[in-house]
Amino acid sequence: MAGHGHGHGHCCHEHNSTVQGNEDSANAFNLYLKIDTDRIVCLNEAVEDSGKHVFKPWNERFSKEKYVDSDVDEELLFNIPFTGHVKLKSIIVIGGGENTDPSKMKLFKNRPAMTFDDTNAEADQEFDLNPDPEGELQYATKVARFNQVEHLTIYFPTNFGAELTRIYYIGLRGDFTTIKRHGVTICNYEARANPADHKVNSLEMMGKMIQ
Repeated sequence: MAGHGHGHGHCCHEHNSTVQGNEDSANAFNLYLKIDTDRIVCLNEAVEDSGKHVFKPWNERFSKEKYVDSDVDEELLFNIPFTGHVKLKSIIVIGGGENTDPSKMKLFKNRPAMTFDDTNAEADQEFDLNPDPEGELQYATKVARFNQVEHLTIYFPTNFGAELTRIYYIGLRGDFTTIKRHGVTICNYEARANPADHKVNSLEMMGKMIQ
């Protein structure tokens, strides 16, 4: 893992989390099914490809079998491509406890292939997080801003004091729309003839006419 800087700005921190009610959470937090999982990139993960495994079914959110640990420091950055358009409404994050839970979260919309060098840019929304071992806290997004999301970047810059950050589960709630792609019709039109392309030696032409 290449090194990266730590000069991170702070603004717009929010505490707008709500407790999950009686809605069907298994259906509500099913956007993981709409992620192009093979193309998820998690930066600073200690084990390669472990980051993609935290996006899993609701009934597996407490499973300790699959998780991601950060590597050289506490930062984690997820680049998440969807298979269509998403209207993101809220996020749940279950950390590893013992101060390894992420303490802040920044969201960036439709900025593929972000790196740690890009995280000083203003986030589309950011949150102060609380440890949530039961997965009860929803962090509500500004839905109007997180409409038509094809790619979501989630950046966790800090935790609660541990040397590494551990995450067991990231739940995404929202609506999904399939992208309608139209085939491109290619038409070839014959260009108007250019006299310069048909230059004929006048003497040659006259010779042919005499024959």
